[in-house]
Amino acid sequence: MNLLKDKIAQTFQILDELTLDCWIIFVRESTMAPDPSMPLVVGHDVTWQSFFIYTRQKDAIALVGNCDQEKFIRSGCFSEVKSYTADASEEIQKILKKLNPKKIAINYSTDNVAADGLSHGMYLLLQKYLSNTPFVERLVSSDNLLAKLRSRKLPLEIENLRIAAELADDVWKKTVEDIRNGMSEEQVAAVINYYILSGKNKLSFPTIVNAGDKTKPGHSLPTKATLTGGDLLHVDFGIKYKEFCSDIQRLAYFKRPNENEAPPELLDAFQTVVDIITTTSKICKPGVKGFEIDAEARKILADNGYNAYEHALGHQLGRDVHDGAALIGPKWERYGQSTSIPLEENNVFTLELEILLPGIGCVGLEEDIVITKTAESFSAPDKRS
Repeated sequence: MNLLKDKIAQTFQILDELTLDCWIIFVRESTMAPDPSMPLVVGHDVTWQSFFIYTRQKDAIALVGNCDQEKFIRSGCFSEVKSYTADASEEIQKILKKLNPKKIAINYSTDNVAADGLSHGMYLLLQKYLSNTPFVERLVSSDNLLAKLRSRKLPLEIENLRIAAELADDVWKKTVEDIRNGMSEEQVAAVINYYILSGKNKLSFPTIVNAGDKTKPGHSLPTKATLTGGDLLHVDFGIKYKEFCSDIQRLAYFKRPNENEAPPELLDAFQTVVDIITTTSKICKPGVKGFEIDAEARKILADNGYNAYEHALGHQLGRDVHDGAALIGPKWERYGQSTSIPLEENNVFTLELEILLPGIGCVGLEEDIVITKTAESFSAPDKRS
């Protein structure tokens, strides 16, 4: 299976579905300023200004600098590979004149970072190159196109994501056996990272560790804070397997001397978080909107007397740990329209939330799921207390 060719074929289908005549990815020096869509349908970096054009008629055309041409020919993924030496503007005009597209999708978006790869400078260049043509007035956002292309996971993408989640779960099972009272957040993170890297995989993102309530959960790095009796260890990490990401959260409680089990308030909070993930996963079906699922989670929290979490309940997973497009979250300005996008079959999401307990720590869990007719978890949900 050639995933690059298959994603290009999927692009043709989506262009037809959305009645878009073509999609242009315009990039340069992509090792410094990559477009998020390049790993999906381009497959190589470029040096000079380059255009990658995909059409409803199932053309995949690359216009690249002469030094980059050979690798795109060898890839076998493009129906036509053109090159230029001094100036790309004349060549791109020739291509567009031949295609005569009425709607040209380009990569800008106010809501979806994964569809916002065209820099302002490159947009100005594109306008300049097309200034004496009718095509400059035919540019539209590729937001909807890229949302569907990234979200509709192909079987191999789903399999890689499943393996990434299973590997992360295995890492936690090994890690929890190595953790001891008195270890620092940095030391716990080092154990997790060792098991990830020794398995020849990569980290999805820097590992997060919280020792009780000594540090706040979020996107911060581990500290020298140490675990003591009465602390709830909270970890948030993921594995990148064949460039596909997992993202899980797990917990371990360190009992105080003469303490036989975790405190009742911790057990209650833990069960509430488990119940919310279980309940909302059953609502994650094709056609349901993210804000509707998030609202149910917040209702259960409120009904049980807990404060609401201050983020989305779930984000998409893929080649990036935050893979763009639809979110399972509230209708907040910062999320734009992303929480009103209906879920689709073969979307892959996280479900995550936490309850903060003073003196104990962050009761946070996170599971990775794939949307089928309902939702299926990639690994056995954490039900330990």
